[in-house]
Amino acid sequence: MDAKLSAGEALSVEDQELVDGLLAGKRRPLAKTITLIESTLLAHQQRARKVVASILPHTGRAIRVGVSGVPGAGKSTFIEVLGIWLIERGHKLAILAVDPSSSLSGGSILGDKTRMEMLCQHEEAFIRPSPSAGSLGGVAAKTREAMLACEAAGYDVILVETVGVGQSETTVAGMVDMFVLLQLPNQGDELQAIKKGIVEIADLVAINKIDINPNHAAVCIAQWKQALHMLRPTSPNWTVPVIGISAMNRIGVDEFWGSIERYRETMTKTGELEQKRRNQALSWMWSMIEGGLKQLFRNNPVVEAELPKLSQQVSQGLITPGAASEKLLDYVRSRD
Repeated sequence: MDAKLSAGEALSVEDQELVDGLLAGKRRPLAKTITLIESTLLAHQQRARKVVASILPHTGRAIRVGVSGVPGAGKSTFIEVLGIWLIERGHKLAILAVDPSSSLSGGSILGDKTRMEMLCQHEEAFIRPSPSAGSLGGVAAKTREAMLACEAAGYDVILVETVGVGQSETTVAGMVDMFVLLQLPNQGDELQAIKKGIVEIADLVAINKIDINPNHAAVCIAQWKQALHMLRPTSPNWTVPVIGISAMNRIGVDEFWGSIERYRETMTKTGELEQKRRNQALSWMWSMIEGGLKQLFRNNPVVEAELPKLSQQVSQGLITPGAASEKLLDYVRSRD
């Protein structure tokens, strides 16, 4: 059943055509929808909200996988190999590749599409590079909505390739069904690496480039398996696999995807996948509320007028940050 919008929220003719094209699986409407979703213009945000509401009943059928790992771990290369392997088996694949934005200029290279040159040639693959734009967790602010648009367009596998920025990377785990961590066999003390928060929420660990030194890779995999036993599992019904892969030599792709399918089957059977998505939706709602409240605060005319003066006083040590924040919040509280 299609989503019902009130009269005030009815889609314009242009946006209805966008939705129709999206549901028909056309690539251009999908690209335009994600551009609308990512726009910071208020008018575009309002349109995007209506479009997403309209396509919501057509979402939720894809497997959502987050892929993370340090720069140089071979994420893009492996995703391209995996993507071609999936397409050969009848899947439609959407890749949301998030590149880090410069903290100075705000710019982003957006080079993932270039690195996946072979995959780009397949009609069944949709690759969308997006800047992280300062968002925590290595994902763009609108990645969640972009995933919904891809699902509505008929893509049954959604891969989110993140920037690999450390512990804040865990944000991506809050929007996907399964979180995959790519590691290298020569990254030092694996037992030391296991302390990182990002490892604690991994559902699958893949050691890439095992062809370089197979013996060392085998030791590394054994160490990871042993170390993971010391961590509390994210699910009592799932033991995190550690597998060896080589993107360049097409090694381990079938085992990798077999682990993902086994995870989905297990989590679906136990009801954990459905519950996980419900919890993610609630978390997403509160994240949007917090963002909206912050925007409302900054748009308050009194706050806007007083903020520069109080900011200067804080920087000069004339007033504490706590006292300044209370003054600004009082302007909002007294609005009524």
